[in-house]
Amino acid sequence: MKLPHPLTGELFESPVPPGTGWPEDPAEAGTAVARSAAEVRELAVGGLASGDLAEIEARVSVCRACERLVEWREEVAHSKRASFADQPYWGRPIPGWGAAAPRILIAGLAPAANGGNRTGRVFTGDRSGDWLFAALHRVGLANQPTSIHAGDGLKLHATRMIAAVRCAPPANKPTPVERDTCAPWFRRELELVLPSTRVIICLGKFGYDALLSGLASLGIAVPKPRPKFGHAVEHQLGGVTVIGCFHPSQQNTFTGRLTEPMTDAILTRARHLAQV
Repeated sequence: MKLPHPLTGELFESPVPPGTGWPEDPAEAGTAVARSAAEVRELAVGGLASGDLAEIEARVSVCRACERLVEWREEVAHSKRASFADQPYWGRPIPGWGAAAPRILIAGLAPAANGGNRTGRVFTGDRSGDWLFAALHRVGLANQPTSIHAGDGLKLHATRMIAAVRCAPPANKPTPVERDTCAPWFRRELELVLPSTRVIICLGKFGYDALLSGLASLGIAVPKPRPKFGHAVEHQLGGVTVIGCFHPSQQNTFTGRLTEPMTDAILTRARHLAQV
């Protein structure tokens, strides 16, 4: 059954077929689909012009390589949370989003089942996103404080967001195999935006570990033993400043482990270092 998009009113199936008009959908009906780890590795690099970030976004958004994640994200798209039962769900992987040549990169874990998996844009439509985008706006890195739907006019200033795993995982816990299967997408996107990037903010240890692995795979020297993750802890790696930040999950924000001033301080520091 098709339902109206809450922003545009256009009718969509859940999950949303590529190329049917969903706001900010990077894919077309004929976008190449990866259905295995080997095909992810092939499509992350094959047939691409240098710097073709838009095509990577498109290919990520139709990936079907991890059977468990495909089943879960589509089941959530069909069953829906009661409060969103009148909306279509994106139900597909979430590509990176923001500036194509960022000075600041924000690396997270994975989309939320009823957040990005519903809206089609990373950190959009969930409590973590509410926290993060409000902070980005306060420090001048976003043009508005809310991120509700793709196509809602939100823009990031010299900033981009990517996730280590592009599908919403059950219990927010991807398996090591799922992480490794998705890694070529992460690596390729990182490779494309790294020349302009001066600061990388890692939201939580999972995002931090994925980032260090991605940098190492691109030939950037990562010390052994690896530098430890910590909130506001900085490391210089390959000419980029990597900053740890506690993840803006409700577990952290409700308990006071992560406060608004702490988040603002990280983003302000990143903006200063990146000179934006």
